[in-house]
Amino acid sequence: MDFKDYYARLGLEKSATPDEIKRAYRKLARKYHPDVSKEPDAEAQFKEVAEAYEVLKDAERRAAYDTVGTQHGGQQDFRPPPGWNSGFEFSGNAGDGPDLDRSDFFEALFGRAAAGMRGAHRPAHAGGDDHHAKVTIDLMDSCRGGRRTISLQLPVRDAQGNLQLQSRQLDVNIPKGIRDGQHLRLKGMGGPGHGTGPAGDLYLEIHFAPHKLFRVDGRDIYIDLPVAPWEAALGASVTVPAPDGNVQLAVPAGSPSGRNLRLRGKGLPGTPPGDFYAVLSIALPPAGDDAAQAAYRALASSFEGFNPRAALEMTP
Repeated sequence: MDFKDYYARLGLEKSATPDEIKRAYRKLARKYHPDVSKEPDAEAQFKEVAEAYEVLKDAERRAAYDTVGTQHGGQQDFRPPPGWNSGFEFSGNAGDGPDLDRSDFFEALFGRAAAGMRGAHRPAHAGGDDHHAKVTIDLMDSCRGGRRTISLQLPVRDAQGNLQLQSRQLDVNIPKGIRDGQHLRLKGMGGPGHGTGPAGDLYLEIHFAPHKLFRVDGRDIYIDLPVAPWEAALGASVTVPAPDGNVQLAVPAGSPSGRNLRLRGKGLPGTPPGDFYAVLSIALPPAGDDAAQAAYRALASSFEGFNPRAALEMTP
């Protein structure tokens, strides 16, 4: 994805004050507002300006954005490592910016529900702000459930008014079967209440870290399963790693590459549970010596009339 340089979009230096940010936004908003602007791409420009202002006017979001920019250099061809956007905690103060679609970069950093949750579910009677954060867990945490320790960083102001990232760790019960993108509510773990008001809640947006073997679609889990040509052609029983441990899987004779073999109910737990799919791929042995090359020549001779590209031939 592209790294969004919000400072450059508003024509500002990184040292800009809140008043300078507000003035720059108002100037550009008047220039590009779709109701009055004559610019051909006014709507797109206005959305970019509004998004930049939404981040930089908010002390918490600005601190998190500055941290990411420092760590990753602000390069345009932005390739974030896994989990780069997890662990920033934000309070639920309602914003005053326009309600617009946010870019993929904004949602990746602040979460898909960031805009919608600011100010949502706030308790009455001077209750504390709700907080939200994106957190990354292992797929196995969802498969098995259990208690995990997560680390969060909350931008706060010190006694001199400077923003700093304050860390805290929480022990969290991960429900068995929670899915990627779901929210986990921790009651009373948000901002402190005012006076006798209750504390706000903390909403965790759950995301799975990439797994070296499995990928997830909803509740279904997939694995790419290499098989030898003779296993695919003649059929075989093979051992396959699955979330619950190794399983024996029957590969039907004549299985093509790309075939999905399903184990019902072996995906993420739930009601109903997901399924587990093994996606077949044909793995060719290397022709690394004379004997292997001779075997391939014999195979080619045995299937002389076979054309693997027959389906690509065009009819005159």
